[in-house]
Amino acid sequence: MRLGFFTRLLDDVPPGERYRLAAEQIEHADACGFDTAWVAQHHFDGEEGGLPAPLVFLAHVAARTGRIRLGTGIITLPLEHPVRVAEDTAVLDLLTGGRLEVGVGGGGTPSSFAPFGHDSADRAALYAEHLWVLRRAWSGEDLGGGNRLYPPAPRLLDAVWEATFSVAGGARAGRAGHGLMLSRTQPRPAENPQATLADIQLPIVDAYHENLPSGVGPRIVASRTAFVADSRAEALRYAELGLGRGRLPFELPEGGLDSRIAAFDVHLGTPEDVIESLRADPTLDRVTDLVFQVHSVDPPHPLVIRSIELLATEVAPALGWLPSTELSTK
Repeated sequence: MRLGFFTRLLDDVPPGERYRLAAEQIEHADACGFDTAWVAQHHFDGEEGGLPAPLVFLAHVAARTGRIRLGTGIITLPLEHPVRVAEDTAVLDLLTGGRLEVGVGGGGTPSSFAPFGHDSADRAALYAEHLWVLRRAWSGEDLGGGNRLYPPAPRLLDAVWEATFSVAGGARAGRAGHGLMLSRTQPRPAENPQATLADIQLPIVDAYHENLPSGVGPRIVASRTAFVADSRAEALRYAELGLGRGRLPFELPEGGLDSRIAAFDVHLGTPEDVIESLRADPTLDRVTDLVFQVHSVDPPHPLVIRSIELLATEVAPALGWLPSTELSTK
């Protein structure tokens, strides 16, 4: 199992400072032995994610790290020109020494589509078309008029990850031989509001495995919210603040903090608390990559740094992770 760190850029500071803090967090994850680091793409809304240009940001981070693999989680592919994505990822993969992982998806806030000249109702068709073109480009195929991608990037064909909330999406990623990306939380279906996250995601994993081509090994990322602190009281104090800010993908449930923590699949507390909580999630027995983020708690930067340390030294080893023998010296 590989260990990953995922960051949204949501600190209550100006954008440039957000980017500096996020880069510092990834540098710290690199030094602590994390295998991967991931950033999301969000357009226009600084309260949602804060980073419209993930490849630009990762190029900056690549120059400040020495070992950790760098991924997009995700590029909103319907809003991008696939040939430009192919070119940018090809160059970035060379600059990182082959450390790039390319997560893609069809998501995005519906209101973000209009400025790009698209209707959000067309996202599925746009996603399929753009992914097809992206793969053709990386494969070195003729893109029209005898033009082929430069620099060539066939390695990236094996670095694609597809994010999905659905069984059909898991099957699609499996058929393509891509990696599968599972979210940190998902809205519960109306017919089963008490479903656990595993109830929703294990069928996606099953569909993915059932559709993988023969001889292709599975690649499955599970993102999970984990805020590890030196005391449970400290973790709960910041959870009370973070989970009440309204930056959540669905309405807050009725009840107190405990109900919100459960509803949004948050693992928090001391290392022992978080280990026990994560061990109760059977989805994690099926993944190849376990990626942690502090969203939606969003504690201050020094506590994110501390959480990264505790994840690497106490939580992840208890779950079977072994740190790299070549830790970053940058």
